[in-house]
Amino acid sequence: MDNPAATLHCPNYRCQAANPPVNKFCQNCRTPMKRRYLWALGSGIEAYQLESIIANRYVLVNERILLDTKPATPPDTPQEIPPELLPYLRLSPYGLHIPQVYGRLTGSGEQPGSQIWLLEEAPIQETDAAGSQGQLFPPLSRVWKEAPAIRQLNWLWQIANLWQPLSHEGVATSLLNPNWLRPEGSILHLLELRRDAAPTLKQLGQCWSQFIPEASSPATPFLDQLCDQLIQGKIRTAEQLVGLLDQAIKDCGQWQSRRYQIFTSTDSGPVRHHNEDACYPPIGLLQSPSTDENALAIVCDGIGGHEGGEIASGLAINILREQVERLNFDRDHWNPTHLTLQLEQAACAANDAISQQNDSEYRSERQRMGTTVVMAQTSAHEIYITHVGDSRVYWVTRQGCHQITQDDDLASREVRLGYTFYRYAVRQPSSGSLIQALGMASSTTLHPTTQRFILDEDSVFLLCSDGLSDHDRVEQYWQTEILPILDGQVDVPTAAKHLIEIANRQNGHDNVTLALIYCQVTASGDTKPTELAPPQPESLPLPITSQMPKVAAIVPSQQKTQQLIRPKRRPWELLLAIVVLLVVGAGMAYLLLPRRWIQGFVSQSSNSAPPVSVSVTPSPTARSTPTPETVSSLENLTLMRVTRSTITNAEGQDVPLLLRLKPPEENLSPIRLVPRGSVLQVIRQSSDSGEDDWLKLRVCSAGTRSADTQSVQTAIEQSANSTPESPTLSDAKERGTIYPQVQPGDRGWIKVVNIRSNFELNFNPTSEQLGVCTSEPPSEASTPALSSPKSP
Repeated sequence: MDNPAATLHCPNYRCQAANPPVNKFCQNCRTPMKRRYLWALGSGIEAYQLESIIANRYVLVNERILLDTKPATPPDTPQEIPPELLPYLRLSPYGLHIPQVYGRLTGSGEQPGSQIWLLEEAPIQETDAAGSQGQLFPPLSRVWKEAPAIRQLNWLWQIANLWQPLSHEGVATSLLNPNWLRPEGSILHLLELRRDAAPTLKQLGQCWSQFIPEASSPATPFLDQLCDQLIQGKIRTAEQLVGLLDQAIKDCGQWQSRRYQIFTSTDSGPVRHHNEDACYPPIGLLQSPSTDENALAIVCDGIGGHEGGEIASGLAINILREQVERLNFDRDHWNPTHLTLQLEQAACAANDAISQQNDSEYRSERQRMGTTVVMAQTSAHEIYITHVGDSRVYWVTRQGCHQITQDDDLASREVRLGYTFYRYAVRQPSSGSLIQALGMASSTTLHPTTQRFILDEDSVFLLCSDGLSDHDRVEQYWQTEILPILDGQVDVPTAAKHLIEIANRQNGHDNVTLALIYCQVTASGDTKPTELAPPQPESLPLPITSQMPKVAAIVPSQQKTQQLIRPKRRPWELLLAIVVLLVVGAGMAYLLLPRRWIQGFVSQSSNSAPPVSVSVTPSPTARSTPTPETVSSLENLTLMRVTRSTITNAEGQDVPLLLRLKPPEENLSPIRLVPRGSVLQVIRQSSDSGEDDWLKLRVCSAGTRSADTQSVQTAIEQSANSTPESPTLSDAKERGTIYPQVQPGDRGWIKVVNIRSNFELNFNPTSEQLGVCTSEPPSEASTPALSSPKSP
């Protein structure tokens, strides 16, 4: 970048000092000056000249490539999401391969009607071999002939694993464009996504045929026959294709050997008096398994304070070790699908052990102890990554550093459901609240994610708690602290020590725990490359669809993926059930219509995984503890009684419980205070704006404000100065302390999250409590009918 006016601002959000473009470290705080390059998507970027500054922050450094000079400043992220960007959001679990939406580009040079969107994590290298900055990685067709057989098959294997999820979103055509396939070492990236007519595996075989002439000699006959089978329709599913490539990669893997070094470290941090984290292997000892011996590393971040966080994390380590030691890693009996399932079952076993101890000690809600977990297990030519919660795993190669786990938090859930952009979601008060962790409930509601990766180059895997990963510290320091391991400039223990120091100095708010796995890949001297066996679809094991993931892939396993794709809305399932509510006394009976799941992140088909039912209650901290309460108890609900007129917002303050009289997508809406003792009737859930976490309710009868005047008045005073937790409170903040009370017959919206702790779901209402609901039907097409009782 030659433009001297393009001042770079420090990526440290606490600093953001201006720096000359040549600086490698911030001249104020010494934070590494990481350059964030973005890919421009859409029309209108052609109107700008190279080296021009756009929107007072972006520099156009190359065709469609921009440099963000203010990376600590949030980008423009409008709430309205164009349909063409939804696949990027819903495919966010595949972020290793697919770029994600960063924000919208706005500037004076735009043409009327033009829309320019910026993609991050695009295949852009900071500096190429010639020293030029902001260049795309070369396309697959250019680097193909220089790669060994295992690397070539690895690239095709990644395409095969992406075929099914991209087909589901209607963008699989992107995998047939050789110019959009951009390898970064062993990792294959897509430049962008495009909708088109649904391609077939036959077309994929025709596309791959162009690579046969320059394929590595051991892989050429195999690839030739594989393409023929695709074109002839003998390979009918992506699962079969992945299985055939798996067998070939396994044979190639024997031509290489792998040696590992593992080191773990933990620290309580500068402000915590005790350490809730745990890790394996034992801290302070450099583990060096013999060549190709299986290596295991685990990091757990305890939840529950001194009353149990460290107990939960320690218990999880012990159970996971016991479970993994029982697994069969024999190369002759290698089955990646079985191994993937067994690792997920190991996480479930650890979860149940912690949950049972919680139950035996009568722990409930926030008193329950729990833990996050990230676990790495090597097996022959592969590494398997299992995770639950927001601890992370990063994959560092000589070309780059990539986060390969997606946090189990509210922000990530909102993105993968297609509701909002990630850069907007992380700015919300409750964005870091966990949606699942080990120990919060039975494993029937737990969905661990297991991924696997082919190891064909030297790599370092960093497993860490959020004490290190918060505020992008890994992204800022990987080049100075982890990359030197691959070049032999620093040993693994020293790198771990430096990372702990950075976490304590730059973050310092939490315990910090990490594990480093250094993998060295060399050519095997014992096994010489030979011609690969031909692909035989009939030799593949029969698929197991009832229990196992459909594809054990470099992306999250199918057991997890099913619930991450945005749910397709199904017709109402009318299953009538008669429940007698009042038998003695009133003698009234009501017909209750069962409702579908209210959670916004349920599975989209009847055979998909059950919904994650760990509720999330916002707390004063960004990362709140999930509780075992579930929304599923509302499945057959039509009536509820208010037990508390205040809720706790993301800042830990009590604010009034309010009924919003207009749909959630309308920003300005009249609001009403809902006093304790009010009885509400469920009309329907929101279906207009995609906000599945809202319920439309009718007020049957209103309680009295005097029932809890003090708590409501305190909440009113606090809410006047608090940041709104939801749009419901926006208007309330302007009104100050004036809140009209709901009246019988009022209709409006309340978030489901506020129903869990503020309402009594099972009670026998009196005629007075039923109020207008006994005589006036809701009169909405989608309303579950509540039959009116006849007066005795």
